[in-house]
Amino acid sequence: MKTFSIQLNGESYSTAACSIVELLQELSLPLSTVLVEQNGLALLRQELEKAPLREGDRLELLKVVAGG
Repeated sequence: MKTFSIQLNGESYSTAACSIVELLQELSLPLSTVLVEQNGLALLRQELEKAPLREGDRLELLKVVAGG
């Protein structure tokens, strides 16, 4: 598999994932608990299934935690 570089939460990250969903699986992050911003745009959960990853993409991942 070919790997490429993206920016993940401000850090360089190498991945072979072709989509955001694959990247979340690679990182062991459940889709239901993560908010994703790709290249400055927040993505709706239903958009994540179709969102491809490309060389140089900038991703910010925020893990949602409930509690009080």
